[in-house]
Amino acid sequence: MKLARMRRDGRKMDGMLGLSRIAWRRNPVPPERRLSRDAVTSLIIHGCFQFGASMSGLFLNLYLWRLTGDLLVNGVYNIIVFFVTPCAFALGGWLAKKKDRMVTYRLGIVLIALFYLGVILAQERVVDFYVGFAVFSGLAQGFYWTGYLVLMYDVSTDTNRIRFLAINMMVFNAAGLAGPALAGYIIQLNEGLSGYVVTFGIAFVSFFVAAIISFRIPVIDSHHRTYYLKLVGAVLKRNRQWLLALIGFLVMGLLQGIMLFLPNILLFQTVGREDRVGYLGVLFAFLTVVTGYMISRKAREEHAHRYVTLSSLGVIAGASVLLIDISAWSVVTFMIVFSLCNPLTVNTLTSYYYRIMGTLPLKGQLRIESVVMRELFLNAGRVISISLLLVFAGGVDSAMLPIVLVAAALIQLNLIWLVKRR
Repeated sequence: MKLARMRRDGRKMDGMLGLSRIAWRRNPVPPERRLSRDAVTSLIIHGCFQFGASMSGLFLNLYLWRLTGDLLVNGVYNIIVFFVTPCAFALGGWLAKKKDRMVTYRLGIVLIALFYLGVILAQERVVDFYVGFAVFSGLAQGFYWTGYLVLMYDVSTDTNRIRFLAINMMVFNAAGLAGPALAGYIIQLNEGLSGYVVTFGIAFVSFFVAAIISFRIPVIDSHHRTYYLKLVGAVLKRNRQWLLALIGFLVMGLLQGIMLFLPNILLFQTVGREDRVGYLGVLFAFLTVVTGYMISRKAREEHAHRYVTLSSLGVIAGASVLLIDISAWSVVTFMIVFSLCNPLTVNTLTSYYYRIMGTLPLKGQLRIESVVMRELFLNAGRVISISLLLVFAGGVDSAMLPIVLVAAALIQLNLIWLVKRR
């Protein structure tokens, strides 16, 4: 009887596996949603970049914090970075238009690698020259993101873009899974601040590898070399939908500016060790990967309004926990909720903006100018939010700090009406 039961169970299992194979074959990715070779290559490059960025970027602000213990230094550093970045976008956009977006992209990767090489050489004297380092970082990041944002538009289409952006988010955060843990382990293993220098050295190698792989994507030979940035104002006056989308990025930047540097400082203050900050970073990146996977499988362009509403409400709920107390449990809870909800906002708004870019005059010739304008509004929001944080909450122990965070989260509700239903 046992043998017969085992045979019946085996047949059932084979039947279930057979049905799952048939279901998978019946629901493959449609041809129009599949990614091109250049799209896959761009994801590999961005993965290498993010591995280095997740190691170095995660701990650069913490490095400044350990050296000074002053939130003002961190805040001013990030304000300078976000102020310079739009200027670098404008310059990088001009170079991309005159040459190609890959020239700007590769130059950005090389400049970021040189930035961290400078950090390695300066070590603890970074604090003495943090203004100069901030300017250089803003310039490097501006060139990198100008090239990559235009590249994302070029290697995707209206039919597969939301899937490409979701997979891009998964790759971005999957690469970020190993980086923070490795960086935290290295920093904790070494005495003093020497572990930070080793971390920045590994990041330098990652950026160098990304620069080499970037040569697999060819340069586009185009006759359209005119840079139309000076005409953008006239287009904005006539295209209200584009203006509202740009204001949406300003609103998103009002929270993002604070979130790009403050959480790691709060985590270090509450958990007390860099390796724990790194391991928690792995958790948050994993949750973002899960969200990205769900978006890539389930999300549809026509539901953008619903996604923005859900993600905004989720971030507000998470930030409200900090009003109770700023401790390990509240900061981790907020970051878990933020890691699950924020990708939905970023992906939806970016995909929505790319669709609007396709409707602008000159049949795609304004895509570089559109990326430059997007970054101008986004970084304006970042600068405003960090400035308000420093004005109303000068230190991490200030009672106003969680209030500023909740206010920035509440402002995200404006995205609901900035993103049109249709």
